[in-house]
Amino acid sequence: MNISMTNLSWLTNWLTNSHLVMVGLLLGFAIAHSGLAALRAWAETKVGARLYRVFFAVVSIPFATILIIYFFNHRYDGLQLWQVQGVPGVKPLVWILSAISFIFLYPATFNLLEIAAVQKPQVYLFETGIIRITRHPQMVGQVIWCIAHSLWLGTTFALVTSLGLIAHHLFAVWHGDRRLAARYGEAFAQVKARTSVIPFVAIIDGRQQIKWQEYFRPAYLGIAAFVMLFWWGHPWLMQATSRVYW
Repeated sequence: MNISMTNLSWLTNWLTNSHLVMVGLLLGFAIAHSGLAALRAWAETKVGARLYRVFFAVVSIPFATILIIYFFNHRYDGLQLWQVQGVPGVKPLVWILSAISFIFLYPATFNLLEIAAVQKPQVYLFETGIIRITRHPQMVGQVIWCIAHSLWLGTTFALVTSLGLIAHHLFAVWHGDRRLAARYGEAFAQVKARTSVIPFVAIIDGRQQIKWQEYFRPAYLGIAAFVMLFWWGHPWLMQATSRVYW
């Protein structure tokens, strides 16, 4: 089979250095984030829950910030696989999917004072709110976010980034269940039996039912406000990150 130099160039030129850098950043973040999560039970006995939460944040937040900036600055790198930004209805669909993704990514099961280490951080077994829909809402939210942004951008860079993020979160499903099983034993086994990883499966087969009153919480208003703020500030965010020459 003869392959022309033009076709060969088309097949190879999409793999820019930024693709490899992003893979490296994602791998580093996954090792740091999941590795520190694995060490939590041991580390808290050495330095205390609050200090460990601060250390976790000091490592994770700057790493995540670098990832976000790099993604914004290189989102159109590589090959343009599809272009649907001018198709009617695509932009509202992407925003709707993004808003839904934040509902799953930040499911209002967190105590903000614990996140900031003002109160002693705890590990909980949740079986309410969005956990009734899926036991791993952050994974589901990340998948939805990746689908929305890959659809909008249509580049190989966006696709590589999305696949890396999804792979990390799928690993986190196994890793999170493993840590909870080690910590709670039979109590977690019962929660696991009554919930599902795939959204709505536990509701469809009767193990769970949605209780709408559990969603009337201030934290959900905070999520809605954050989505509106992000929508309003999105152009400014693009301009701000473009000034960082990575």
